[in-house]
Amino acid sequence: MLDTSDPPRAHRELSVGAVPHPPFNVLGALRWIVRAVPSLLIFSVLGLLLAWGHRTGWALPRFSALAGEKAVVKGDWCDEHNVPESVCIECRPNLLPRQKSFGWCKVHGVHDCPLCHPEVAQVDKRPAVTDADLDRAKRSLEFTDRPENAKQCRLHTHRIQFASHEAVKKAGIDVDPVWTGPVVEAVGGSGEIVYDQTRTARLSARVPGTMFRAYKQVGDRVHAGEVIGLVDAAEVGRAKAEFLHAFVQVRLKTRIVEGQKSSAGAVPGRAVIEAEAAVSEARIRLTTSQQALTNLGMSVAPEDLAQVPEDQLASKLHFLGLPKALTDTFDAKTTTGNLLSLVAPFDGVVASRDVVAGEVVDTTKVLFVVVDPRTMWGNLDLRLEDTKSVTLGQQVRFLPDGAKTETVGTVAWISGEADHKTRTVRVRAILDNTNGRLRANTFGTGRVILRDEKQVVVVPNGAVHWEGCCHVVFVRNKDYMKNGSPKVFHVRTVRIGAKTDTHTEIIAGILPGEVVAVKGSAALRAELLKNNLGEGCDCCKK
Repeated sequence: MLDTSDPPRAHRELSVGAVPHPPFNVLGALRWIVRAVPSLLIFSVLGLLLAWGHRTGWALPRFSALAGEKAVVKGDWCDEHNVPESVCIECRPNLLPRQKSFGWCKVHGVHDCPLCHPEVAQVDKRPAVTDADLDRAKRSLEFTDRPENAKQCRLHTHRIQFASHEAVKKAGIDVDPVWTGPVVEAVGGSGEIVYDQTRTARLSARVPGTMFRAYKQVGDRVHAGEVIGLVDAAEVGRAKAEFLHAFVQVRLKTRIVEGQKSSAGAVPGRAVIEAEAAVSEARIRLTTSQQALTNLGMSVAPEDLAQVPEDQLASKLHFLGLPKALTDTFDAKTTTGNLLSLVAPFDGVVASRDVVAGEVVDTTKVLFVVVDPRTMWGNLDLRLEDTKSVTLGQQVRFLPDGAKTETVGTVAWISGEADHKTRTVRVRAILDNTNGRLRANTFGTGRVILRDEKQVVVVPNGAVHWEGCCHVVFVRNKDYMKNGSPKVFHVRTVRIGAKTDTHTEIIAGILPGEVVAVKGSAALRAELLKNNLGEGCDCCKK
């Protein structure tokens, strides 16, 4: 029989406890919170955006607010020009009357040219434009093709105004006065320094022999005519012997002819003629032997030996061609007479020596190299298109690798052909090396100076802007710093010239003393662009 009575309490508690509650999961809760944070942030930002839009009527900030201008009363604000209407120079032209416009300058390619009409310059006193200024601009324009401005451009008619000086500063605009400085236009390329080949001598023995003495070492200075080595050559001895034999024969046969002529007819005329012919033949041999000595660098004149006794002729020729200061150190009895000198052809330095005493030498081996390092060659490889403006005599500035100062020289030669591999043209410069700093066979970079002006108008690169049809700068109004004066920048078209990494030459358009915006001009350009869009600018259309 089934027992339906209640089970004991202990049994009931055990039955309930068979399915226990899980413990609280802390890690899972943290994960849920982390996943919920981005959603909470997004809803918070949307809430703030809705609140801001409700408050401002969903209106974007004005240019004036971005430029840092203070809020003004709604009734005193010019929406078109973004300045208080009470100081707006466009709405109230009497606050800053426009200057007289002189139109387009055909000579310099700018509008309202300050070179032709200095009164347009934004300076306190009318500047003086000299003939030197006009000549400088002319040289720059004639030197090469310069970027041009569009005659139809109307950007120069714009004036950009700020509400206050503080607004200009908050917009990040920085200014600098226009000044003058040097400018250089050049073409450059890589190059190599080598010895001047017209001042380089490679000395070899004129005839085969043995090295008797080598007096100079590498680096020793030598003077023109100085003996730097002696070669013992048997051919020298033979040449001296032939000369001596021919000289004696001429002397002897000349005496025979003189004796026959003094016999007063005792000797037949035919014999006299034959004797004279023998003299002529001997003189020819003497001349030939004399030339052989000259070819060896030994100069001798027969007339200088006319009074020398025959027994002293050999000793007279023993050290022929050697300086007395050198022969005094030799013993004539024990020193060979076959010595041939190696002589420095000019003042210089021994750059190479490849011989020692006792070494057998021939005519093909270079024994010494003498160079004059006071001038060096700088061989530059220029692009073919760059050589069109290069001419002989132009200045060259060469900077060797590792050096800090340039060496100055001049163009001495321009190759008539381009390298068939590199398509570059070789240009040779003569470099001054009186200070001895240049080293042969070193590399570097060189510039051929095409134009070098000492005083030109220059501005930082950040001051010049290309607006699609004209190069412009923003010139600060001359009364800008006066209390109560409108804070205005004038748009001025300029003609640019040479350009470096930091500065740009201004051929025409501004004058020294004017103040231009050099930094933070994005606000100025934005306002200029807005004005152009508002007018439907067609300044570049013909």
